[in-house]
Amino acid sequence: MASMMLNLGANPTSTSLPKTFIGAKVNPVIKTQSFGRVSMSVAVKASRFEGVTMAPPDPILGVSEAFKADTDAKKLNLGVGAYRTEELQPKVLDVVKKAENLMLERGENKEYLPIEGLAAFNMATAELLLGADNPILQQGRVATIQGLSGTGSLRLAGAFIERYFPGAKVLISSPTWGNHKNIFNDSRVPWSEYRYYDPKTVGLDFDGMVADIKAAPEGTFVLLHGCAHNPTGIDPTPEQWEKIADVIQEKNHIPFFDVAYQGFASGSLDQDASSVRLFAARGMEVFVAQSYSKNLGLYAERVGAINVICSSSDVATRVKSQLKRIARPMYSNPPVHGARIVANVVGDPTLFNEWKVEMEAMAGRIKGVRQKLYDSLSAKDKSGKDWSFILKQIGMFSFTGLNKAQSDNMTDKWHIYMTKDGRISLAGLSLAKCEYLADAIIDSFYNVS
Repeated sequence: MASMMLNLGANPTSTSLPKTFIGAKVNPVIKTQSFGRVSMSVAVKASRFEGVTMAPPDPILGVSEAFKADTDAKKLNLGVGAYRTEELQPKVLDVVKKAENLMLERGENKEYLPIEGLAAFNMATAELLLGADNPILQQGRVATIQGLSGTGSLRLAGAFIERYFPGAKVLISSPTWGNHKNIFNDSRVPWSEYRYYDPKTVGLDFDGMVADIKAAPEGTFVLLHGCAHNPTGIDPTPEQWEKIADVIQEKNHIPFFDVAYQGFASGSLDQDASSVRLFAARGMEVFVAQSYSKNLGLYAERVGAINVICSSSDVATRVKSQLKRIARPMYSNPPVHGARIVANVVGDPTLFNEWKVEMEAMAGRIKGVRQKLYDSLSAKDKSGKDWSFILKQIGMFSFTGLNKAQSDNMTDKWHIYMTKDGRISLAGLSLAKCEYLADAIIDSFYNVS
């Protein structure tokens, strides 16, 4: 406890000390403050957390914090991947509101879910991923655990890999979503990168990608973005996916898909799941993390899943048991609200069809913004530069090709907030703002090196 010493009535200009204090060493943790004729000394105990340093700000979420502090009327937040309406407002899907009303009408309780989550959700999410009539589901070969959205599902898989594949490495695209490396670092799973983005073409470095996957040690986990690659928006073609599957199969690697945008990229649930289904149809054992933040707008509900496609139902049962064992001390069991929304929407044919219409509308708005941005850049840039790479990208993000200094100029001069790798979220852009953004990009690209 802190100690306090009061010297009342002392002369502030001269102090007589007992002989025992003369020549004594001064305690460095004693702080003294004088209030007229009263001197107070407080002994401050050093914190046990002195060795804890300040963590750096999150490179993505920190963008939103800086945006909020900016008072300029022209400011734009193109940093965080969250859908906005044409008026740049958050959107709650009508079908989500209907699903929530169903929950209220039924008077559903708030009891704990099982460790693996809501059974109806787990069945619905596996069917959305693989197709309801997929024989893999009928054979019971998929271990599905409801997770805390995509992040939590990836983290569960990371812990599983660390425990049952000691020394195995995860191969991650360069670049990738900013949290992938953090997740595997905290899971104590080593990772390295494979080439993906080609800055010369602002496209896919397919040859480099294939060469790096081939060069990885046998049994490597290869992390793939199922659709709408984050941050580049660049996806392999169907023919390229076939070749990627060939190489992974030849090297006995384990494919690991992160599926965060199913239905939100193209507007079609089936088309956006085609890469996963290709690998599963080849009989490969596959990890797949899913999220419903984007396609149902359930950002704050933290609902997702980790699926492990196994060679047999017996293996799937054992894998599921161990995923549950990992989840129990990590968070015990998942939240119910978002899972019930997904189960209600997918389980009701009317709501399911309404969801597909809303999803197509969201994907369509982003496609429209992408086209308008391309048109604006092409019209304003008199140099003849080819901006068509913007149209070849897909999903909510576009990789502009701007470097860090140019991205800083976008923020400092134009009040456009984005990540420093040149990624912009088209979901946060309106048609009305496309010309302003085009002016900023052209200025930053040509006037900042």
